[in-house]
Amino acid sequence: MAETVSEPDRSRGEQAALDTYSQVVVSVAAELTPKVAALNVAHRRYRGRFVMGTGSAVVFTDDGFLLTNAHVVGHSDAGTASFADGTTTPFHVIGADPLSDLAVVRADGPTPPPARLGEANALRVGQLVVAVGNPLGLAGSVTAGVVSALGRSLPASTGSATRVIDDVVQTDAALYPGSSGGALATADGRVVGINTAIAEIGLGLAIPVNDTSRRIVAALLADGRVRRAYLGLAGTPAPLPPPLQARLDQRTGLRIIEVVPASPAARAGLRTGDLLLTAHDEPVSSAQTLQRLMLEDAIGQPLPLTALRGDALVDVIAIPAELAAED
Repeated sequence: MAETVSEPDRSRGEQAALDTYSQVVVSVAAELTPKVAALNVAHRRYRGRFVMGTGSAVVFTDDGFLLTNAHVVGHSDAGTASFADGTTTPFHVIGADPLSDLAVVRADGPTPPPARLGEANALRVGQLVVAVGNPLGLAGSVTAGVVSALGRSLPASTGSATRVIDDVVQTDAALYPGSSGGALATADGRVVGINTAIAEIGLGLAIPVNDTSRRIVAALLADGRVRRAYLGLAGTPAPLPPPLQARLDQRTGLRIIEVVPASPAARAGLRTGDLLLTAHDEPVSSAQTLQRLMLEDAIGQPLPLTALRGDALVDVIAIPAELAAED
């Protein structure tokens, strides 16, 4: 009598857990799939040649605005959005910000009701998340996994300007080509990230939905671009001398390795080799710490800075200028 291979027995608890997990993913997919569009965008290439690019986008307002990645729309002004129910509508680009990899587009026709936005700052490592995309028009491409890391950084650049996108969400929910601009959601269906990159096999990254990204989206809606402040220095984290660590209750500062001539940092008197300690009386431990202050409201406003130069503390006032926009 031939032996047969049977499925392993599952306890009722294991089956219940599997059912609960499946129910969460099914629920999130059902809610978000109609609200995630496939974008088709024509990108101009060398000698006037056009190449079609694709990505995903999430409806986030009642009047047809969608959130996606800046790299999905590139320098294009318009394209076509397709939804899971088969409807297609032209869209035009409201604004894109390559230094956060976020863009806002507006559909010229009807759109589904908006997705609910959540708060990425409330995420925890190990938390269940669901990625919903519309890659290459394959509506409802859904994967699930967990938040595998928080606080990751992702370099972004435009022209000669380079920036680090802070607090990127790392997940093991698989992302497919064309999923960029899609939704990363929690178990309750709230969108906490915009999927932006496939870092490597089994690893995806998403731009967080938080206070910073909301300010960026508001600026894109209002002005079509994001204005940023500029100091004109580059640095690397470096430890404070032990006596100063104890005195200031601060372990690291930002060692200035370059000061751009005639920049706000140079006019303030900062020098290469200075160890920057505070900005606006807040500890500066990395370039990202300083970068978070360099938004529109810092342009033209006095910025008190304290640095260690040799054995002396030096206080200066810098006046950040506007970072020039580059095509």
